[in-house]
Amino acid sequence: MNRREWLWGLAGLGAAACAPNAIDTRGDGAVPPEGVGRGIRHVSYSDVGGNPDCVQVMFNRGHLYVGHMFADGLTILDADDPRALRPVGFFTAGGNTRTHHLQVADDLLLLANGANIVAMQSYDDLRGYFENTLADSVTGDGAFRSGLSIHDISRPDEMREIAFLEMPGLGVNRLWWTGGRHAYVAAHFDGFTDTILAIVDLNDITRPEIVSYWWLPGMNRAAGETSAAAEGRRVALHHMITAGDYGYAAWRDGGLTIHDIRDPAAPRLVSHINWSPPFPGGTHTALPLPERDLVVVADEANAERCEKGIFHTFVVDVRIPDNPVPISTLPTPSDRDYCGLGTFGPHNLHENRPGSLVSDETIFATYNNAGVRVYDIRDAFAPRQLAYWTPPIPERMVDPRPNVAHAAKTCDVLVRPDGLMYVTDWNGGLHVLEYEG
Repeated sequence: MNRREWLWGLAGLGAAACAPNAIDTRGDGAVPPEGVGRGIRHVSYSDVGGNPDCVQVMFNRGHLYVGHMFADGLTILDADDPRALRPVGFFTAGGNTRTHHLQVADDLLLLANGANIVAMQSYDDLRGYFENTLADSVTGDGAFRSGLSIHDISRPDEMREIAFLEMPGLGVNRLWWTGGRHAYVAAHFDGFTDTILAIVDLNDITRPEIVSYWWLPGMNRAAGETSAAAEGRRVALHHMITAGDYGYAAWRDGGLTIHDIRDPAAPRLVSHINWSPPFPGGTHTALPLPERDLVVVADEANAERCEKGIFHTFVVDVRIPDNPVPISTLPTPSDRDYCGLGTFGPHNLHENRPGSLVSDETIFATYNNAGVRVYDIRDAFAPRQLAYWTPPIPERMVDPRPNVAHAAKTCDVLVRPDGLMYVTDWNGGLHVLEYEG
């Protein structure tokens, strides 16, 4: 028996030990429509007005704003009664324009605009997108909008666009803004291989302006740079989260960078660490916990059936910012054989936004077909799982790629101070849960 077989056997023992809590007791092995879990209660479900392809979700004035992966738009839901979410509006930036990521503060909404990648590329499975640069992925024709749009949402059921900052290229992937003067945007620009950092000055909210750019060496094709990344590895900024004087940026297969951002016009690299290889890569989210000098870093699982191995979420000690040190990983779910059920492993983290639940001891993480996991990291060297919720398989697949498994794909989670959780699925809509811890 080799080490991989031994690990699979170990996972099987864990699944056998926990199966009664993870699989419907009706005897048919199916997960019921409300999912199953421990320490998390299911409150309600919404198909989001018939567009269940949900990614990032934000909350403002009793309403949810939900970005879509495939539907070229954003849905507004009245969430005053969490047991009965009600669609009240839909915004689109036009055909072929994906608006899947957004940020909300001060009755304003900042929205990513970019090419609908899946509609405009030729890959028939999940890995194609993750193993090729964005510049090489988009092969289809069609007009789309590329840049950052800004919307007044002081009237909750309406979105009134008040500004648009064009970014010539393939558009914005994700961004970070919690109010204030500067937004930190991951966007593709013409001449680059993939998404890079652009810092946007919002001093005049109706006339946003890019004040700086930053990228890893090898990404600027227009300047003659050549990437040193091996074939099948994608170096791209997913997004950067800031805390105080520092920004923490996740570069997919390019690892983690820490930046001094005291001068937004000249962000300075403090350190760069990449644990891939030996780990699979896919660094997606770097969540700083500044009171504890820690960063929790989720590597996005980006292959089905564990074809690239097990992806992890790392706890990193950043007491000395120019020498970050990984000290532990969050426990990998083992209550059933998730590898055989589609994409298994981390996707994203609850990001401790102002106005949401903010904790430097409890981490809420999404794990694709393993749903939502809640972890206690009071002992940063020995994190432990507190609660979980496993989602049902979506009734239908919105993802048009023919070789993508028909499986749950829990995407984002936003946690309110009262413990209510808004949880999205790329194909399966939005669940409202309640953490009982």
